[in-house]
Amino acid sequence: MTDDIRSTALESKAWPYEEARKILKRWPDGKPGGEAIIFETGYGPSGLPHIGTFNEVLRTTMVRNAFHALSDQPTRLIAFSDDMDGLRKVPDNVPNGDMLREHLGKPLSRIPDPFGTHDSFAAHNNARLRAFLDDYGFDYEFVSSTDYYACGRFDAQLKDVLRKYDAIMGVMLPTLRGERQATYSPVLPISPKTGIVMQVPVEVVDADAGTIRFVDSDGETIEQSILGGQAKLQWKPDWGMRWAALGVDYEMHGKDLIDSAQLGGRIAQILGGRKPEGLIYELFLDERGEKISKSKGNGLSLEDWLTYGPPESVAFYAYREPKKAKSLHMGVIPRAVDEYWQFRDNYAGQAVKERLGNPVHHIHDGKVPQDARPVTFGLLLNLVGVMGEASKEQVWGYLANYVPDASAAHYPELDRLIGYALAYHRDFIAPTLKRRAPEGVEVAALERLDADLVALPAEASAEDIQNIVYEIGKSGGFAELRDWFRALYETLLGSSQGPRMGSFIRLYGIDNTRKLIAEALAQ
Repeated sequence: MTDDIRSTALESKAWPYEEARKILKRWPDGKPGGEAIIFETGYGPSGLPHIGTFNEVLRTTMVRNAFHALSDQPTRLIAFSDDMDGLRKVPDNVPNGDMLREHLGKPLSRIPDPFGTHDSFAAHNNARLRAFLDDYGFDYEFVSSTDYYACGRFDAQLKDVLRKYDAIMGVMLPTLRGERQATYSPVLPISPKTGIVMQVPVEVVDADAGTIRFVDSDGETIEQSILGGQAKLQWKPDWGMRWAALGVDYEMHGKDLIDSAQLGGRIAQILGGRKPEGLIYELFLDERGEKISKSKGNGLSLEDWLTYGPPESVAFYAYREPKKAKSLHMGVIPRAVDEYWQFRDNYAGQAVKERLGNPVHHIHDGKVPQDARPVTFGLLLNLVGVMGEASKEQVWGYLANYVPDASAAHYPELDRLIGYALAYHRDFIAPTLKRRAPEGVEVAALERLDADLVALPAEASAEDIQNIVYEIGKSGGFAELRDWFRALYETLLGSSQGPRMGSFIRLYGIDNTRKLIAEALAQ
């Protein structure tokens, strides 16, 4: 790391650097014994992982990378799966729901996999999580709650929970309603008879041995250890216990968990730990403005996004304004793709300060590719829109009129974008396209455009064509210039929005554009 970058990063207003400076302030001289700074993300495998889960790992990785720019201290990123949680309800988006209902209340890691591919429901969802984290190339350590409870990794803290049971109850009880207070316990024993995670009061028998007493569902009083996976903690005490046990220094969370994180921090302190630093981010919403839920399966999956846009565009969307609520649906993908590329195109010519504030710096950890993008994603979508069903080869045929040395070999990134554009058009644009007939002054304006295009030389530039389009809009009798452009989009492309027409006509070709005009006028 150069001194120039480090000194600039120490002052940068980019949010990953602001977050990283919190950790530097926490440990200005490093952790004792040179221990690694611990970053953590949590995942509840009660449903299939969604893009919000991915984005939490992504954003945490951006902060971790920013910290590396500020300090030479070692770091680790733990992706923690809460797979000891009891299944509270059957997700809407998984098969074999009736089978899952038979196991409600049991730990996720002890419920059969409804997909039939793994040893448990948790194992299936954990594998899905790890697969898309691995595909993106994250540097992380996966940790299973079940494994840590069972192998004794949390034993010291669990015994301490029993020793400090009253203090933890003092934190939790004031946050609960009266009827819940009567049955609440931070420790959830697992019934030796039913395997269900029990929500019952417990009595501490021997804290040093980790032994409790409780009444099972059939009325029998049971005395058993909370060690070896025979119990787990309620999730808020569990969060605080985990922070203390693992020495977590940084974990971000959503706005909906502010109070829970405060409680977790107090419990971590009771257990000899410390609440980690972290960003409080706003939630992703679906197209209806509802919170994205794993059990509902609303919103986008990572697989959905990557069918229609490159991984960098997902990262770009996650990076921008994390403290602002954003809708997450198919319609945001094209804009995210083009905005990512705009920032990437600007990066090479920027000074260090501007580079460190550029989203692509954090997406690529400072190693920003220099590939050119001669055509926007939006323009590609408009091109394939008028082509109808098309192949990559046919699209490249049109691009030959617009892009020097147009080929997948010369422009591999553009080749990727063509594939995404074809898929997005096929599934989302084609079903909505409907060209209307021109009306009123639009008819004469289109006739004039046709005549002006005929007069242009074959090598006319996009700017030359745009000037013609603009002049017709100004003098063609339209109340506003935007009315002319809307008419072009709706009559020629079948959409209410569209590209810069000079660029589109140059790409699609004058002769082909004249055919579109003729078809519109013939309606």
